[in-house]
Amino acid sequence: MRTVVGAAILAVAAIGCGGSAAPSPYAGEESRAIKALDEAEVSGLLAGEGMGFALAAELNGLPGPRHVLDAAEALELDSDQRVRVQAIFEAMNTEAVRLGSAIVEGERELDRLFGSGAATRTDVAERTVALGTLRGRLRNAHLQAHLQTAPLLTEHQRMRYRDVRGYGTRSADGAAAQAEHSGHPGH
Repeated sequence: MRTVVGAAILAVAAIGCGGSAAPSPYAGEESRAIKALDEAEVSGLLAGEGMGFALAAELNGLPGPRHVLDAAEALELDSDQRVRVQAIFEAMNTEAVRLGSAIVEGERELDRLFGSGAATRTDVAERTVALGTLRGRLRNAHLQAHLQTAPLLTEHQRMRYRDVRGYGTRSADGAAAQAEHSGHPGH
């Protein structure tokens, strides 16, 4: 009995002294090609995907070109709207791919700098500010595309867009309104 009690006391003491520290939430990420970006982020940046950069517009009722094109039939876009929204998307996507590629390369260089042990305060300051600027420009490209797309749609199409996207609807003055649902699954 004395041995069991002694073992229990030692086990509790070991735990209390950090004998079994919780693993870092970053455990396993040290093997990433670019430590600061997971594979999905790299893929999204290289493909020019939105990745939440335009949520301020999207969730405030200003549709983006990619999602408008995806919902073109439900929105009943006419041919002129399709052509104009496609042009906005292509211009935005070209810029987003260019900026996303620069961000990935900048993160790769920052990772190499730290990995080599050559990181200095000055280098890190310059590179992180440059990366922040690139991310800001990327977000701007996505937000500008929303600003260009929204006026091409009628108020009815914008309300329908919000319904298709599952956001509900808002009246023209911005007041929340109950979305009209007609038995669509997932609403």
